[in-house]
Amino acid sequence: MVRVETSGRLYRFAGALERLLAAPDAQAFEREWETAHVDRLAWEALGGARRADSEALEPALDQVDRRLLAMLERCRAFPDPHVVTFRVPELERWQHAAAAALVGARWGVAGLRTVIADTGAPLGRRYFAFLALAERHPEGAWPLFERYLTTPGAHHAFVAAAVEAARYYPGHAEVLVRLFERIRGDQLLRRFLGPKILESLYVLGEECSLPLFEELLVAGHTDPDVDRCEVTRALVMVRRATGRVAQSCKFADGDDGVVLRTLDEAERRFEATRDRIVPVVVI
Repeated sequence: MVRVETSGRLYRFAGALERLLAAPDAQAFEREWETAHVDRLAWEALGGARRADSEALEPALDQVDRRLLAMLERCRAFPDPHVVTFRVPELERWQHAAAAALVGARWGVAGLRTVIADTGAPLGRRYFAFLALAERHPEGAWPLFERYLTTPGAHHAFVAAAVEAARYYPGHAEVLVRLFERIRGDQLLRRFLGPKILESLYVLGEECSLPLFEELLVAGHTDPDVDRCEVTRALVMVRRATGRVAQSCKFADGDDGVVLRTLDEAERRFEATRDRIVPVVVI
């Protein structure tokens, strides 16, 4: 059923691209782009196409890929600076995503690993192949993900996907703990990778991560967004591991009712999103 829905989205996306190709000028192109909500349509279609068992999607992906290549050629010929500055980079991302998904549909995990290993391939294409591998998380792929997690200076987008893939490989939580310790002093990396690391540690639920969560009760970052709040994640994790509601820097003494309601709601949220891998923008 999911594959049927994804196939339908891909064909609708291909139809939208066909209408964009027929636009006689940049102004008509922009009108059609906005009318079709092509941004949302593209990512909904391509996101589903990365998953395992996508062989049946090959014809639809092939249509999308060919139309995206034609669209890029068409848009680069437009003398409109808005199209060149904003639309062409987005089309390039879609084409890399479509090409990687097509490789996955045709040649499976082996094909994806070949694209990832090809350092001469466009970065975006390698990233979407890596993302597809993370979403499939096949047995035997852990050493590849671990290499990105333990290599300082590895591209942030690949590290993010590897962090999220790690939740499917029990027994390796200490790698994520070491990564958090390595990036905790870099505020940009910590804001970007920290929530992903803690989410995967939460899913794994291994004892070696408990000291980190206990430390974050008093030294973690707080945020109104529960997914980004280190202290809330730590409170939920410590309660799950020990059965106790710990003191923290986020809640004052005497707020027991508020704390319990907050943690219950946060835990429901964390459980609902434990199987989620979120793409990032690769320029």
